Amino acid sequence: MASDPEGKAIVIMGVSGAGKSTIGQMLAEELKCDFLDADVFHSQSNKEKMRQGIPLSEEDRIPWLQSLQEALRESLTAGETIILGCSSLQNQYREILRSADPYYQLGSYVSAVKFVLLDVSAEVLVERLNKRAAEGKHFMPATLLQSQLEFLHIDDSEGIYKVDATQSPRAIVNVIKSIILLSRLLGQI
Repeated sequence: MASDPEGKAIVIMGVSGAGKSTIGQMLAEELKCDFLDADVFHSQSNKEKMRQGIPLSEEDRIPWLQSLQEALRESLTAGETIILGCSSLQNQYREILRSADPYYQLGSYVSAVKFVLLDVSAEVLVERLNKRAAEGKHFMPATLLQSQLEFLHIDDSEGIYKVDATQSPRAIVNVIKSIILLSRLLGQI
């Protein structure tokens, strides 16, 4: 599944603590393809801002998203399947990622780049972020969660798949694999 005449990208999206990295890595292992973690693409200054509890500005986000777009484009044009874990909170950011598909027409939402939203309640997210912070595992503090939740905007016309991410990681991956299979059967992926 790692190579296809036409590459495919699946973006596992959601706010901090939703499980993007965990689920993305597991899914990539199952599909035998590469996983990219968008956090790795952040500049040191972006990471430092977030560590200090300062939300990123558009000037911070756009170059980061453009580097993700280029990484996706390389995989797509090579005919590879790739999984990306990325917040992708706003339509305009998802459009940048969709545009990694060289055939994408802006605003059409018909792209080789598909999005799966890991849907989790704020209460569960706070628990996860506090646990992660106590373990020193991430630069993103729980104090930025509310701004991310407020910033998250999904339009039903985009065709984003939503998955209940309060389930076990294995169950979430199985649901996503079912979505992929069904979408392929319907010619959507």
